[in-house]
Amino acid sequence: MMKIYLYPILVVIAASSYGVVSTIIKLAMQSGFSVSEAVTSQFFIGFCIAVCIYLLTNRTKLSFNGIKILILAGVLTGLTNILYGRSLNYLPASLAVVLLFQFTWIGVLISCITKRQLPSRIEFLSLIILVTGTIPAAGLIDVDLSQIPFQGWLWGLAAALSYSLFLFVNGRATTSMSTSNRLVLVSFFAFMMSAVFQSPEIIWNGTLFTEGLWIYGLALGLFGLIIPVFLFTIAVPKVGLGMTSILSAIELPIAVMVSVILLSETVTTVQIVGIVVIILGISLPTMLNSKILVFKNNDAKQKLKNKSYLASEFKKNIS
Repeated sequence: MMKIYLYPILVVIAASSYGVVSTIIKLAMQSGFSVSEAVTSQFFIGFCIAVCIYLLTNRTKLSFNGIKILILAGVLTGLTNILYGRSLNYLPASLAVVLLFQFTWIGVLISCITKRQLPSRIEFLSLIILVTGTIPAAGLIDVDLSQIPFQGWLWGLAAALSYSLFLFVNGRATTSMSTSNRLVLVSFFAFMMSAVFQSPEIIWNGTLFTEGLWIYGLALGLFGLIIPVFLFTIAVPKVGLGMTSILSAIELPIAVMVSVILLSETVTTVQIVGIVVIILGISLPTMLNSKILVFKNNDAKQKLKNKSYLASEFKKNIS
């Protein structure tokens, strides 16, 4: 029974770790660092951690099989953070989160296109519930959207598309390569992507190590790179892109809850209702699918027992 929930749980843990990232970046900003500096520290220290994990767990040489997929995964990891940061220049944080949250239905759409089939009824119902809970959970009920620049909408949706493609690429398992080997390469290309567009000078100008940015970089590297990439690499091929996109919706409730705990931000009753609705939307497909699977297993066992009984009766009659 545990195997039914194992991989969905890994997806939820990975997505939950992403939900912590926005709060850590806000804490870094309160300490005087920019978003660009925080993101660069995230990918640099994340890459260093990935190298340490590889050296401790592997005795073989670094493999470059399937390097094209890993380059793409790393680029998309860095690109998602860059696009999301750009959207924050035009949007309130709550709206930026909601636009990024659109990866839920975009991921299901990509899954439908690649598999050439429509989403299941369970997935479709879950998406409706998730979309219903998103706006109140993000606190957008009383926000005036008439003055939002068009560029903000584009950057936000582009970040959602990039994140959906990242999940899709992580579902392309590289069977000839260990997970830690893959993690090193993905984190390296993610760092290269962020170094080109963010603030690589923090590594040599003293900002990272002498001014204390490394503390935030360590937390961001773990929660924003190592944990999610590692777990997504294991779980997405087993769960599928459509279900992964739905389960990853846990990121928004976690982001709200962590901001309340660490930043002392207030949460309204409407937001709590929205969070409950999102959790319901996430839980629904997993619970229903597990019940269906258990029913099928029990049905198969019963049929096997019936066959065994008939076979034994047949042997008795012959003898």
